[in-house]
Amino acid sequence: MGAILGISDEILAAIMPVVVYWVNAWMYMALGSSCEKYRLHSKKDEDKMNLVSREAVIKGVIFQHFLQVITALLLFLTRGSGNDDGASAEQPTSIYDIPKQILIAMVVMDTYQYFLHRFIFHNKYLYKYIHAQHHRLVVPYAYGAIYSHPSEAFLADTVGGSLGFLLSGMSARTSIFFFCFITIKNVDDHCGIMHPWNPLHLIFRNNTAYHDLHHQLYGGKYNYAQPFFVMWDKILGTHMPYSVVKRAEGGFEVQLEKDYKED
Repeated sequence: MGAILGISDEILAAIMPVVVYWVNAWMYMALGSSCEKYRLHSKKDEDKMNLVSREAVIKGVIFQHFLQVITALLLFLTRGSGNDDGASAEQPTSIYDIPKQILIAMVVMDTYQYFLHRFIFHNKYLYKYIHAQHHRLVVPYAYGAIYSHPSEAFLADTVGGSLGFLLSGMSARTSIFFFCFITIKNVDDHCGIMHPWNPLHLIFRNNTAYHDLHHQLYGGKYNYAQPFFVMWDKILGTHMPYSVVKRAEGGFEVQLEKDYKED
């Protein structure tokens, strides 16, 4: 159980999320005009409102993936999950334990990212020199999901995912699916498309529209929670109620409740 197709679980856990990221992002881009009627923002708004070029976003994401892979490999090496013959030293995980471990990892990551995200946003220095880079994508798109300052990418995504992995006690093999699931969810949250049959939107209240609102100027101090649940926003009063309605010129838009419009 230490390898799949001759590749160790640890290497797959480090590499597969990167592959899944670009395949998933390419899928959204390939859909192109067929999803225009489900977009939260028009293509014109995307080109006009964003403050960073697509080329810069691609370069930034590639660099972050490089750091992510190196950190993941070091994590597994430090954990000492392998032995002399290259097989996994972990005991087989019961199929009944896997859902529990993944749920624990999701809650751990959500909790960590909420408080880090909120702290960075409210610290003027950290926002200006670190978090503001991610918000240069006012109208997010799929392959820009993890575009951010390298320091934030490491602290939020890499450390957050590592904590979920370590505290849940999951195996390297289980982590392949967990890290790939995080990646799929993160790309979807930034894709800007509210397709009515998207299963992630049916399962999670924290979805494309929820996070898109946080990227807008009026929603920056709300909806910090990511990537799975909305519980911390609800508990700590940073949840911004909204509804998704059809836009007159086509597609959808996020419509805020009246009280928030007047703030």
